[in-house]
Amino acid sequence: MENREFFNRIDDLRDRAARRGLLTHTPFLTPAEQYALSSYYRGGDMVLFGGQQGCERQAAFFLPEYMDVTAFDPGEYLRAIQIEAHFGTPGHRDYLGAMLGLGLNREALGDVRIEGDTAWVFCLPPAAALLLEELHKVGRLGVKVTPCALEQVPPPLQQVKKLSFTVKSLRLDAVLSALFGISRTAAAEQIRLGNATLNYAPCLKPDAPVQPGDVLSLRGHGKGRIVALGNRSRKDRQFVEGEVFV
Repeated sequence: MENREFFNRIDDLRDRAARRGLLTHTPFLTPAEQYALSSYYRGGDMVLFGGQQGCERQAAFFLPEYMDVTAFDPGEYLRAIQIEAHFGTPGHRDYLGAMLGLGLNREALGDVRIEGDTAWVFCLPPAAALLLEELHKVGRLGVKVTPCALEQVPPPLQQVKKLSFTVKSLRLDAVLSALFGISRTAAAEQIRLGNATLNYAPCLKPDAPVQPGDVLSLRGHGKGRIVALGNRSRKDRQFVEGEVFV
């Protein structure tokens, strides 16, 4: 969606929470939308949550004045379901295709966790009701769908590779080169071709500045993050601590 439309929706939700004293929330947001929202609005009455810590897709909750974060119960607004496949192991695309095939919008569904023949899906309450009633097959495989408490969903098994390196300057092409082990020339070319993102948004500028906390990705190579900066070396190069998701 266009940024102005997105921010208009956010402003409306915030205003309704303040005027009516009711908690309001968005559907599940993409990482790019979450980053844009966090940059736009830094109020203490907003909570991003997707069902458990570590979720990639999260909803934004706007708390009324009388409610603080400790009183917020996400189980009232989000659901989880468990899907067990019979005689097979569907993949992420299979599960997502089956759910969207029932007429659901992607924003009604959060992360999909898969272990073997079982998947867990975070979703909005109306989506959970529909899936419990209507989802009987994923691909050609029959499935059993049951409700699940949010805390019963297994945590993500994301692993990271820690890296330490130096760069002459904190430019996007230099940092991508070091993170993914390619030449700076190749990194700059991939950026110009539109194959790189900075904080989940496409970036076409090789000299775009990078800072701690930024998430970078390069098509065909993966995703990484800048964790921290160190001192500068005697040759005036910047020490950087990063990580690549594997």
